Amino acid sequence: MSKSPGERVRGRSSFLWWQRRRSALLDAGLAAAAALECAASSVAYIGGRIHLGLAAEVGIALFGALVGASLVVRRRWPAVPVVVALIVTPGVPGMVLLMVALYTLAATWEWPSRRRRVVALSALAYAETAGVILLSMVDPGDPTIEQPPFWGQLVLALLVAAGATVAPVVTGLYVGARRRLIESLKDRAHGLETELDLLAEQARERARRARLEERTRIAREMHDVVAHRVSLMVVHAGALERIVAKDPEKAAQSAKLMGEVGRQALNELREILGVLRMSEESAAEPDSLTALPRLVDQSRAAGMAVTLTVSGSRQEFTGEAEQTAYRVVQEGLTNAHKHAGGAQVSVLLAYAPNGVRVSVVNACPGGERSAAALPSGGNGLVGMRERVVALGGTFSAGPERDGGFRVEAVLPSRLAVRQDRLV
Repeated sequence: MSKSPGERVRGRSSFLWWQRRRSALLDAGLAAAAALECAASSVAYIGGRIHLGLAAEVGIALFGALVGASLVVRRRWPAVPVVVALIVTPGVPGMVLLMVALYTLAATWEWPSRRRRVVALSALAYAETAGVILLSMVDPGDPTIEQPPFWGQLVLALLVAAGATVAPVVTGLYVGARRRLIESLKDRAHGLETELDLLAEQARERARRARLEERTRIAREMHDVVAHRVSLMVVHAGALERIVAKDPEKAAQSAKLMGEVGRQALNELREILGVLRMSEESAAEPDSLTALPRLVDQSRAAGMAVTLTVSGSRQEFTGEAEQTAYRVVQEGLTNAHKHAGGAQVSVLLAYAPNGVRVSVVNACPGGERSAAALPSGGNGLVGMRERVVALGGTFSAGPERDGGFRVEAVLPSRLAVRQDRLV
């Protein structure tokens, strides 16, 4: 089970705290060991050559302890213990101080940006250590001890100095390079985790938007399909209520039309639900412009004075474009039923080289018949505009100068289906 970003941050914080505490304890232990060695070696080295009193020996021991304690600052100022060791090595020979200081210098300083300083201090420490060792062998302080030849002393001093200085430096360089590699890998892994978290958040946001868009699309489709059919049913029901006593035959005809419209609404609802359960490839064919005469006849049968005018050469457009144009006409007729009862309505379908234009125009409402009392949510025209604009077309809806109302949409010719694709 993957951890959350907050848990990972808390885990890294706890690890860093424990690492810092462990480093502090290690530095304190090394500083204490170096202080003891420097105190003891300084008293032994100087006391073996000069007769000192107790107070002088205590002072020298304290000075040696302070020199060894300089390892406490080795992480923050790695050059300080090295410089201290170089200054006091002739009188305070401390191997722990020198080796740890050189190792820290090579491991913590930036490489290769500060390689000259590392090489210079390391070379100086090597030369000084070799000189001190050679001097101690040439003048051991006890004339009874037999000495090897000078060349042997020189080789031995160089080898011991190499072990005391070169080995810590090489080890520090290796450990520092390895640590920097691990830190870079950790930073990269942390960056990848952050990127994955960001990608996961973006995926969740895309999924949320997709759900929202799908809900909007379903709501728009339900409105387009149901609103027109239900509006026709309400109009027929109102007509049936008025004429049932005066003209039973016409009332029966209206009731029959109501039943047909209701069955069409149910069929279209089943189609929508079926499309929601099917893939895009298996979806049912949408309503097309060829079905506009039937749509107009249904409104005419409901008592609307409506005419359909088709101009231009018939072109076939993509399924989505034809359905959008059909829905625009359907919404225009629905609005006329709601708000312009008894008005003359004109439906225009015009094919042109630059695309197709559909419009529904109703005159100012008047006459004996008033608009049907149909509910309106105000979302139909908004949904139509979204559909048309999404396809790159233009949509307009608004009142006319004579008091009527016009709904119009123009879809571009690029949505037309090429004839060679139809062959």
